[in-house]
Amino acid sequence: MKKQTAGQEQLGEFAPQFAKLNDDVLFGEVWSKESELSAHDRSMITIASIISAGNMEQLDAHLRIGKDNGITKEEIVAEITHLSFYDGWPKAWSAFNRAKEIWTD
Repeated sequence: MKKQTAGQEQLGEFAPQFAKLNDDVLFGEVWSKESELSAHDRSMITIASIISAGNMEQLDAHLRIGKDNGITKEEIVAEITHLSFYDGWPKAWSAFNRAKEIWTD
């Protein structure tokens, strides 16, 4: 997995400690432990958590990361459909609208 720099780029000047924790700990240490969970599986879990919490602002970035980590269109559709029954129909609609912009091929 390539080095994550979004924290530094987006919040580095405003919240430097948070940016460092995001890039170095969350993505640098936690996400890099592929012997425990693959990047694909971490993305599936993260996307489900974001949808469940209704944090749609963060969803686009994680959908892109998930696609880069090998999540297929069929998998994301199945995941969002499954979540719709547990997390709510409106959240699923929002997630589908974002996913269809990323899985255009």
